[in-house]
Amino acid sequence: QVRLVESGGGLVQPGGSLSLSCLASINTFTVYAMGWFRQTPGKQRELVASISSGFTSDYADSVKGRFAISRDNKKNTVYLQMNNLKPEDTAVYYCNAAPTLGSLGGTSGYWGQGTQVTVSS
Repeated sequence: QVRLVESGGGLVQPGGSLSLSCLASINTFTVYAMGWFRQTPGKQRELVASISSGFTSDYADSVKGRFAISRDNKKNTVYLQMNNLKPEDTAVYYCNAAPTLGSLGGTSGYWGQGTQVTVSS
C-alpha cells in the first residue's frame, strides 16, 4: 500500500528558510513523478514544484527562484527547500506521487497528509 509522509513544517519568520521532506513508501519509487502542492483556506490546491523521474524540475511563478525541489531515489524521499519565505507562502503543503508529471494531483496519484507551514513575524 502506498503511503506518503511529509515532515519539516513549522513557523518561520519572513525571509527565513524551511526544508520539507516527503518519505514515500512506494514500490519502484524511481518511476514516479513527484510534486509539492499547497493549500490555504478557501483556495484551490496549487502545484508549487514538481520533479520528474528524470530529475527535471519545474516551479510555480510565485516560488521560482526561492524554492528548490529535489529527490533521493535511494531514500524514496522528495524534498522542498524553501528560501526567502513570505507570508503568502503560508499554507498546508502536500506531497504527491503520480505516474507522470501531467497526472500530478489527479486520481491516479497519491497524497500525503500535509504539513503546515506558517510564515509570520
